[in-house]
Amino acid sequence: MIEVKNLTKDFGFNRGVFDISFEVKKGEAYGFLGPNGAGKTTTMRMLMGFSQPGKGIATINNSDCWKNYYDILGEVGYIPGEVALPEGLSGLEFIEMMKKMKHADDSRISYLLDMFELNPDQSMKKMSIGDKRKLAIVSAFMSDPNILILDEPTSGLDPIMQNKFIELIKSEKKRGKTILLSTHIFEEVDACCDRLSIIKDGKIISTTDTDTIRNNENKVYKIEFLQDEDFNQFMKSNMNIVYSNKTKRKVRVAINDKEINRLIKIISTYQIKYFSESQFTLEDYFLKYYKDRKGESSL
Repeated sequence: MIEVKNLTKDFGFNRGVFDISFEVKKGEAYGFLGPNGAGKTTTMRMLMGFSQPGKGIATINNSDCWKNYYDILGEVGYIPGEVALPEGLSGLEFIEMMKKMKHADDSRISYLLDMFELNPDQSMKKMSIGDKRKLAIVSAFMSDPNILILDEPTSGLDPIMQNKFIELIKSEKKRGKTILLSTHIFEEVDACCDRLSIIKDGKIISTTDTDTIRNNENKVYKIEFLQDEDFNQFMKSNMNIVYSNKTKRKVRVAINDKEINRLIKIISTYQIKYFSESQFTLEDYFLKYYKDRKGESSL
């Protein structure tokens, strides 16, 4: 349903996206995970036909997104990373305008307004960031599209509304919708997505099934050292350190159960304040790719 093939958009100074490829199958929810500035929005804008690729191609339903952008706009529900709405209208006037353009059903609109507790009567100029985001969500979902392209969709929402959005995505997925979700929030990907790609500095550095992460036999052990010297010495060990904080002398180590005796043998020579086991999470998987050469998290 969605295909990105060798897509490149170079803005100079190592900004943009470079030779990225991925595909989203029909009925699949696909996570596009990375921090701000990694290239997520650039990719989304090319998928929506707002920006022309320097190289490569982006297609939706086998249709070129740049050449046939008008057709794509009619069949895709899109939430932009930055919501810009016409301030001269009220929320209700905007909804009525979008309803005519998208041939949306009144009951569907009411359902979404109730879900996100949005009163559309107010002027959009006076709306909070959260209400503007809710209005963008209603606009994207009102026509019940089969394809959803969502760029940081919960930015500006409070935790309660974020959870409601996750429930909406899960419901749409059950109905067979094809979803591309760009985010930096681990909970959204973990709750909704079948597969994910991690993007860093405009390049895709990993693609995997989320079930592979959830069912990982590896464990993560959290360790806090009492002395700087012990922390520094452990950092030189050959362990798979997925996170570290030098100031607090804390590390997280990803390790298979078969190697636990080796880990215990190593740390037994140090003075330890805290040692515990936790399940290997999507965040641990992500941080494995986003730590610098010293093992410090770059986030």
